Formats: sequence, structure tokens, C-alpha cells
Amino acid sequence: MNPQAKLIFITSLLLGTTITISSNHWIMAWAGLEINTLAILPMISKSHHPRAIEAATKYFLVQATASALVLFSSMTNAWCTGQWDITQLTHPTSCLILTMAISMKLGLVPFHFWFPEVLQGSSLITGLLLSTAMKFPPITLLFMTYPSLNPALLTTMAIISTALGGWMGLNQTQTRKIMAFSSISHLGWMTIITVYNPKLMMLNFYLYILMTTTVFLTFNSMKVLKLTTLMTTWTKAPSLNAILLLTLLSLAGLPPLTGFLPKWLIIQELTKQDMASTATIISLLSLLGLFFYLRLAYCATITLPPHTTNHMKQWHVNKPISTSIAILATMSIMLLPISPMIPTII
Repeated sequence: MNPQAKLIFITSLLLGTTITISSNHWIMAWAGLEINTLAILPMISKSHHPRAIEAATKYFLVQATASALVLFSSMTNAWCTGQWDITQLTHPTSCLILTMAISMKLGLVPFHFWFPEVLQGSSLITGLLLSTAMKFPPITLLFMTYPSLNPALLTTMAIISTALGGWMGLNQTQTRKIMAFSSISHLGWMTIITVYNPKLMMLNFYLYILMTTTVFLTFNSMKVLKLTTLMTTWTKAPSLNAILLLTLLSLAGLPPLTGFLPKWLIIQELTKQDMASTATIISLLSLLGLFFYLRLAYCATITLPPHTTNHMKQWHVNKPISTSIAILATMSIMLLPISPMIPTII
């Protein structure tokens, strides 16, 4: 891709995100979402592969539908109450339509079908943007409108998202699809706590971005697109593979790694809200996700499994690990000791 064109698209992406997260008026938020969608489309389809074009088309159709629903929801609310302010969404029908629109933007169940397919058709770096930066504006809208949304509906969608994200990821061999189902599962954890403690939801989102960025950048530096490639990378970059093992376990939420922090705080908050049964269910469902993270970690570091085909072992390259991966990996693994500070922040 032309560097000047890439610069324009990245600038537009930043502009769209900034407009949405800083606006109070629904029309401005909608405009920001549209700029975002149009900026990412050329980045998805840049390889000119039929799969990339298909992914871009699917992404465009889903995001256009979601944006139309955002506009429809805000117009219905303005028609009934005379309010265009994002925080003044009070009409029940508008709230329901907005929940659908945000779920579609984020890839929450039952509007999740597009997300694994689009991620599979994109490059790893574009997949990283779709999993992190593109989720920031809708998460912000969720944060701003949470008092108006239906808690029972959000809780149900969250539990089903965690279940399906874990269950559908079990049988995958493509790393991008595994990361897509991982994202759906993590969104379930974020959504379930939104109404009760929205700052905790944002903390979970930031830590999710941190860990997912580390995993995607590691995959990108090792050029890993499927599990069979991952099995031979230990000869190429052993230290990077060791870091990947710990980051994947952190993403799974195992103590004493960073990923355990948001899960621990969410379970604690749900128990305070007399939702111990809900906390138990979502904790058990996250074990499904743990299985495929462990399988990724197993393929990456522990063994080269028996097989009939001959694999070409990759040359060991003495290329140093990039500074960004090193810093992100350290934060993805070692932030649990800051947990006593969290109550003062949230």
C-alpha cells in the first residue's frame, strides 16, 4: 500500500475514534463511527485476495447496518424526548435498538458471526486493529449510555458470549479465528459488569488491549497464521515463544499474571451485587477459553507433536525481540501487584 494512502487511513482512524469518544451529540458520534469504518476498509482489502475482499464486504455491510441502527435509535429518542445528548437516552425502544447496534459493532452474541470471518480475511496487523482500536468507540458509547440499558439483557448476552466464544474456539486451527473467539469471550466479561461498575469494564478493556496487542505482534513477528506453523517456530525464536506462552496464559486469566486481575475484580463485584450464581457460571464458562489458550501455548513452546508429514524446521535467527513487544509482554504478565491501587482508581 502507498505510504501516503496508509498515513491518510491511519489519521482518519484516529480522527473518527477521537470524534466519537469526545462527542456529546448523537450525530457527531455517528459521523465518527462512519469515518472509522471507511478508514479501515482499504486496510482490510489491501491484499486483493478474494478472501480479503469478502471480509471487507462483510465488514462494510455489518458496520453500515449497525451505524444505521445507532442513527435510528438516536432519532427515535429525539422524536420522543427532544434530546440529542448521548447521556439522555431514555426511551425504551431507543435503548433496545442501541443495545443491538453496539452489540453488532463489537461482535457480541448474537451479532458475532461476522467477526471471525472478517478477522480471518485480514492480515495480522489489521486483525489487531479490528480487535482493539475499532472496539474503542462502541465501548465508549456503551460506557456513556449504561444507565439507560437493560441489565438483564446485557447479562444474558454476556453469558452467552462467554459460552460461545469459548465453545466455538475449541475446534479452530487458524490463529486469527482463535483470537476472534477469544475477543468475543472477553467482551462477555466486559459487558456483564458494565451496568454495575463501568470503570471496571474500561479497566478490563484496557488490559485486554494490552494482552491482545502483545499476542498479535508476536504472531506477526513470527509470521504465524495457523497452529502447524506455530509448532515449528520454537526453533526460530525460543525467547519470543517463552514470552508468548506467558502472555497466552495471562489472556486466559491465570494467576499470578495480569489477566487474572480484571476477572478477579469482576467476580468480586458481581458477588457484592448478590449475583454469585452469575459469577460462578461465567467463571466456569471461561474454562472453555482456557483450553484453547493452553493448546496454543502447548503448540508454541512445549512440544513438536507426532505427525506423518515432514516439517521444514525454521532457521534460528539471532534477531533481537522488538522493544514494543518486550514492554507490552512485561506489562501483560506482571501487572497483578498493582491490584491494591485499583480501588483508589475505580
